[in-house]
Amino acid sequence: MLRARDAMDRAYGQPLDVPALARIAHVSPAHFARVFRATFGETPHRYLQRRRVERAMFLLRESDRSVTDICFAVGFGSPGTFSRTFRDIVGTSPRDYRKRAVAAGVPTCFTMAWTRPSSP
Repeated sequence: MLRARDAMDRAYGQPLDVPALARIAHVSPAHFARVFRATFGETPHRYLQRRRVERAMFLLRESDRSVTDICFAVGFGSPGTFSRTFRDIVGTSPRDYRKRAVAAGVPTCFTMAWTRPSSP
């Protein structure tokens, strides 16, 4: 399970599906989905979405790239899905988040810990 989670952390921008992640973990897709959720408290799909949103939050704070560019850079296939998922996890739209988020003069690790979206 850790190998698959590490793969999601490394390759969050790539298309990843349960069968591919199950192969990394050397188990069947059904078993992988059950054990991943039992181990980490969320489905593999939701974990990957949250990782992508975390990265998008960083890019929205620290860069001037467009929201659409960030959407595709972090692995979402459409701006609509990105915005809906971002709002579900963060509670605000990407544009509103960017307006309110200010790059603070603290180390990035602190900013990431303070702004990390919680899992359900």
